[in-house]
Amino acid sequence: VEGADGSLGTDTKRGAEIAQADRPIVAGHTIELVGENEGCNAEGGQAAATKISSDPKVVAAIGTNCSSAARAGIPLMYAAGIPMVSPSNTAPDLTAADRPAEYAFYMRTAHNDTIQGAAMAKYAIEKGFKNAATIHDGSLYADKLQQVFAEEFAKLGGTIVAQEATDPNETNMGPMLTRIAAAKPDFVYMPIFIAAGGQIASQAKQNSDLASVQLAGADGIFSPDFLKAAGDASKGFLWSSPDFSAFGSGYQDFLAKHKAKYNENPLAPFHAHSYDAYNLIADAIEKVAVACPDGSTVIGRTALRDAMLATTDMKGLTGNLTCSATGDCADPKIAVY
Repeated sequence: VEGADGSLGTDTKRGAEIAQADRPIVAGHTIELVGENEGCNAEGGQAAATKISSDPKVVAAIGTNCSSAARAGIPLMYAAGIPMVSPSNTAPDLTAADRPAEYAFYMRTAHNDTIQGAAMAKYAIEKGFKNAATIHDGSLYADKLQQVFAEEFAKLGGTIVAQEATDPNETNMGPMLTRIAAAKPDFVYMPIFIAAGGQIASQAKQNSDLASVQLAGADGIFSPDFLKAAGDASKGFLWSSPDFSAFGSGYQDFLAKHKAKYNENPLAPFHAHSYDAYNLIADAIEKVAVACPDGSTVIGRTALRDAMLATTDMKGLTGNLTCSATGDCADPKIAVY
């Protein structure tokens, strides 16, 4: 991803780059990383997948960053027989039992939002909040996540007083925030992305009826770029995100390499998930690659997918990864920050 939400893309790209530097040779061949911008939307996902799937040198893909881009790109990658592992797609339907047949080459090392949405709802109830509103931006990710939160919040005894949607490029959030204020929430959950998130947070603090209401978001805006976009309105904000304290022992080494290589700390939550995605692919390649007498290597596409999906107890940075039959490979642990 590039643009306003680009820190998410930069973060996962760097995770893969560090993994490639740590493990440049797989099955006797040097791994080359190439990339496309999927724009965090369906159109960009389709364009990026069209380009990648037409490249005969591509063995597997780490991506997409956004669930809306994944939904558009998955069928094209499936048609080309290219398995893909997303480090940051979290929408529940991507790995649901009733997912379409062309999702068979899709996996993820990111958590499933059935876990993230429930974790934030539980946190809100335990902290004494009783009336919640949600905001999504029309994306697959945000809509599904706010719905999981809403269902769990109500199940735990809370009341959902409003569920609103905005355009991700909207700058005037006033009318929507007025409607939310009229519903009198004490908690607003907005699992959206950086540009709209910054607008909503800053404008909510300017609305006297919402100024003291607790605002919360998710991993899509867990980034220094959101702090810049929201300014002082980010003070007191809550985020659900992977629990970095629960990551494996190698994570501190990764952070040191990241700082040395890029001269800054990670920009978003999914760098380690990208590192693990690279190694999940590399492990599977080592299992199925067939060396030919002429020095070339043949990697069966379905065999590679099968080996990736058969991943069991892989010791990754994010935990011990085991893939379900529908591609949920994460060892998910969520914290509220």
